[in-house]
Amino acid sequence: MADGTLKVGTITTSSGSGTITLGQSGETISVPSGATLDMSSGTMTLNSSMKNTPTFKAYRATSQNISDNVSTKIQFDTEKFDTDNVYDNSTNYRFTPNVAGKYFIYTQVNCANSVGDDIYYAITVIKKNGVEEARNTVDPKDSSPMNQSYNYVATELEMNGTTDYVEVFAQINTGTGTPSAGDGSNQTYFGAYKIIE
Repeated sequence: MADGTLKVGTITTSSGSGTITLGQSGETISVPSGATLDMSSGTMTLNSSMKNTPTFKAYRATSQNISDNVSTKIQFDTEKFDTDNVYDNSTNYRFTPNVAGKYFIYTQVNCANSVGDDIYYAITVIKKNGVEEARNTVDPKDSSPMNQSYNYVATELEMNGTTDYVEVFAQINTGTGTPSAGDGSNQTYFGAYKIIE
């Protein structure tokens, strides 16, 4: 058939169901400027590069006691979701994406103390392959020690998808008592998702 313009109102399969293929391998389907592709009544299946996955979110189900003034890995032991089984919530407590790309990483740690107002500073760190990438330090300086601190940290990291991994550490300096990472899905959590490029 010669090149030209096909003008129709509706395109369907000859059987009324099945798959309609537009174009073939190596071709580009173009939507002209000013035209609208209306998917409000349909279902769209996206290519993997167009999704914010892998993604996960995990949290502490119970408080985790840590040594005073020692940087300690936080063991986020309960998953809210994990689309591609990329977070280990039982052994290494780390995120390994298995898909190369750029990722938004975020965490919050409720830095608490068993005796109340006796925290002098609290640090939360995101590490990639054991190397610090981002941190949040809460230090009251000359004011009275704190009872607790909700330390939030976020960053973007490029991951190779095979060996790169991310972990979260906290360090809490107290005068007395036992420092801990508090429990609860809204207090101490760790998550990530792939950025669409």
